[in-house]
Amino acid sequence: MAELGEPPYRARQVYEALSRGLVTDFAAVTTLPLALRQALAERLSPVSLTEVEARVAPKGTARKTLFTTADGHPVEAVLMLVAGRATVCVSTQVGCAVGCAFCASGRLGLRRDLTAEEIVDQVLHFARLLHGDGDRRITNVVFMGMGEPFHTYDETLRACRLLNDPDGFGLAARHISVSTVGVVPGIDRFAAEPLQLNLAVSLHAATDELRDRLVPLNRTYPLDRVFAACDRYVKATRRKLLFEYVVLRGVNDTPAQITALAQRLRRPLYHLNLIAYNETGGAFTRPVAGEIEAMRDRLERMGVSVTVRHSPGGDIEAACGQLALRHEGG
Repeated sequence: MAELGEPPYRARQVYEALSRGLVTDFAAVTTLPLALRQALAERLSPVSLTEVEARVAPKGTARKTLFTTADGHPVEAVLMLVAGRATVCVSTQVGCAVGCAFCASGRLGLRRDLTAEEIVDQVLHFARLLHGDGDRRITNVVFMGMGEPFHTYDETLRACRLLNDPDGFGLAARHISVSTVGVVPGIDRFAAEPLQLNLAVSLHAATDELRDRLVPLNRTYPLDRVFAACDRYVKATRRKLLFEYVVLRGVNDTPAQITALAQRLRRPLYHLNLIAYNETGGAFTRPVAGEIEAMRDRLERMGVSVTVRHSPGGDIEAACGQLALRHEGG
């Protein structure tokens, strides 16, 4: 606006129109003079992502959208409609460098980080869809899509601040959750953030021997270091810390793993989410009916706060661990 000789409040008008009014065209920002709308349209794009394809679960509980960035990179995000909530699962990177053995995203490797604007635009896309479908709103955002959020910490946190901004999108910080596979420096930085954001740690194994195989980053940040950071986080924030555990039949659901898991998680403000493995074409298999519930019951008897989390969207490859850009290249 300064380059165009306009006063600063014009920038605020555009920002509010994009983040609260959910416009996708400067022509729709009617608070601006026509000449200014035209000048902006010649210089800028109001959105950083373009929708390529969308897949909707048969019951309408999930919608996965494939986007492309301005420089041609594919990005996937998911909208989940469950129990009155409208949750967007966003990606922070194109691909992922962590390479978890059971996760389709990691097979791509890392192509590039996403900017905060590209992360937020995933949310705004679904917000526009809901607004046009009965004036519903996004209630939650989870940073659990493609990528390791703490490998692009600054852009992840800038996206959180943009989503939380009361002058913008205005989503409560407590409705934003960031998931890490255990990047210790990121956990420590996150504990010092003033926003009351939620933290989740993707665990997937309770011993270093197994976790080294399932989560290669464990060789850099082994479990003792991860849990020391988790303890520091809880002490600093006094907020509940979530642990995500994808259950791989016969691999990380053994009696030895359950016992080790209970020893790690039997602490105040620790809560475990068990998630049945979603098929991604690898060597692992999903628990059969009743097995994950039996695991939950055993952990509860051992003093762990635990729930089974059901991931919607498995039938459209939109559940946990399934984002892999399978549509790329047709």
